[in-house]
Amino acid sequence: MNVQVQESGYHYEVMRRAIELIDSGGETLTLEELAAQMDMSPAHFQRLFSRWVGVSPKRYQQYLTLGHAKNLLRDRFTTLAASHSVGLSGSGRLHDLFLRWEAMSPGAFAREGAGLVIRWGWFESPFGPALVMGTDKGICGIGFAAETGEEHAMADLLGRWPRAEFVEDPKMLRPWVLAAFGAETAELRSAPLFLIGAPFQIKVWEALLAIPTGHVTTYSEIAEAIGNPRAVRAVGTAVGRNPVSWLIPCHRALRKSGGLGGYHWGLPVKRAMLAYETARSEAG
Repeated sequence: MNVQVQESGYHYEVMRRAIELIDSGGETLTLEELAAQMDMSPAHFQRLFSRWVGVSPKRYQQYLTLGHAKNLLRDRFTTLAASHSVGLSGSGRLHDLFLRWEAMSPGAFAREGAGLVIRWGWFESPFGPALVMGTDKGICGIGFAAETGEEHAMADLLGRWPRAEFVEDPKMLRPWVLAAFGAETAELRSAPLFLIGAPFQIKVWEALLAIPTGHVTTYSEIAEAIGNPRAVRAVGTAVGRNPVSWLIPCHRALRKSGGLGGYHWGLPVKRAMLAYETARSEAG
């Protein structure tokens, strides 16, 4: 596995501890105090975070606070009706990963994956252990196990396509995974997607793909964008059923109030993703 991605998994464990500290009243901790709580020297702690996201630990600490989502909604709100045409062609790093994406036909989806061969493997990611699944057409599933556990993540993704044939094959998936999690290598730029879902779900996931990196939107805006303004609750359900977390950025969907809402793989992971993207977009 790429060293950069291996290190990212370790960084998430540090970040997870930082979230717990901040939530328990540590928002005003100094660099020295925060580093001490992490059993690190201030210099090492500074280097670790600066190398990972390009900002200081203190700045990153601000991104991890519970108010960060509200700040994003105020400062980086994306109206999908206006941004849809520039989403995938925008300048965000994540959008550059996709050469193509396609969806399974509704009839094939109704067969619950019958006749489909899905390959899978475990990988380290910037957000802890990631279970990645894919067909010969592209990645069809990504689950994160840092909060839910590996057994739960595996059962969750296997249960989505119960009649498919599953084959452990991390070697086949590895180039796509490296691209998905930001390997800076010229030959690893594309992570094609193969979306397996009901037609309504795919419309919602397509809208999520139009949210630029470092920006957020609301469930109600997504409902407007897909032409079903009253289907906010159904949109929330479809967002929660997104099988390709991170690449289809359901973490960028917030409540109108600025609350995080739910996240299938655990709210600490969602907060970490939002902070990670904000830090990288500001550092770049």
